[in-house]
Amino acid sequence: MIPPKNKKRIAVLISDTGTGTNLQAIIDGVEAGSIQAEICAVVSDTPGALGLERARKHNLKIEICGAKELLLPLLQKLDPNYICLAGWKQIILQEVILAFPNRILNLHPGLIPDAVDTLAKNPDGTSALWNKGMLTTKAIQNFLDQEKTFAGSSIHFLTSLFDFGPVLGRTFEKIEDYDNVESLYSRLKKKENKLYVEVLEKLINGQN
Repeated sequence: MIPPKNKKRIAVLISDTGTGTNLQAIIDGVEAGSIQAEICAVVSDTPGALGLERARKHNLKIEICGAKELLLPLLQKLDPNYICLAGWKQIILQEVILAFPNRILNLHPGLIPDAVDTLAKNPDGTSALWNKGMLTTKAIQNFLDQEKTFAGSSIHFLTSLFDFGPVLGRTFEKIEDYDNVESLYSRLKKKENKLYVEVLEKLINGQN
């Protein structure tokens, strides 16, 4: 089958901070047709990222971008409709954000509110933790330390406001009495993978 000329293009940015499960979820969604797009490239800031093995297995184009200053010209060359940060650990420079407004998706290990002076709500109505400025392990530990009823993650468009931007979706995981960081995140991670696919489906499949 010849793909449509106007098929949307996704660039997925990864690092060596994880195993590439979000990348795999996106690959699976594209191959199954639930995400009506193509992955134009998997970009890593290091050749040692585990997710690159997933990219190779599916014969995807791989780009290595070892310096944050090189990211903008690379993305301009790739010309993606959407850029998915999937464990990317480099700082995204302001010039990149300005060049791709409302096109860079970021997964944050906390529950980003819709307005900077508010808090998101958990399914039981309690206040959710934003975890602003926290990386994954610290964020998950914070859910436990604050004795919250739910942990959660958000996908949002990247903006110049740190860890804040238009929220595209949130997912929640009930915290059990026996939970530690590993057990809680192992369940939440599966929901994050699913959420990334659902968000891309809505963004891409809803366009003409």
